[in-house]
Amino acid sequence: MKKLLVAVVLLVTTMMSAQKGSILLGGNVGFGSEKIGDDKYENFEFSPKVGYQFADHWTAGVEGSITNSKISGLDRQEEYKIGAFARYSTPLSQMFSFYADLGTGYQTRTLDNAKGIYASFDPGVFINMKNGFGVNFSIGGINYNNLSGKNIDREENFKFNFGKTLNIGISKNFGL
Repeated sequence: MKKLLVAVVLLVTTMMSAQKGSILLGGNVGFGSEKIGDDKYENFEFSPKVGYQFADHWTAGVEGSITNSKISGLDRQEEYKIGAFARYSTPLSQMFSFYADLGTGYQTRTLDNAKGIYASFDPGVFINMKNGFGVNFSIGGINYNNLSGKNIDREENFKFNFGKTLNIGISKNFGL
């Protein structure tokens, strides 16, 4: 319950009606739980972002992610990601904006010593609460992962998870 509360307070990424020449700081927190047969899968993820808004609707920056996963009966696994992202945002009103993030980078997984690349596309909605501070909502996206290592064969997956996940986050736009 505490993790879920933290996820609701922190969650989702950055955005708003971006103002040229400002810094965007934000992050996502996510929690997932899935049961297939007798197996239960749980994960918790924290994904911060920092970007520079170089045009009225465009932001480019650095993103990272730390994920802690557990499958019933197995050891915990940690995954780390570091990469770059580009965001396009457009205001729908003074309070709401739509955004779409495209990210790519390097990833590593501890349990099987795997390394590889990732790519993601995540659309969402930003709610401007006050002075560039707001809440972000996303319900999934498109993700590609490619991992390989000494202890595993090559692992590659493509996920289309619109409507299967919920991310809630916060972001703040700092004018320069």
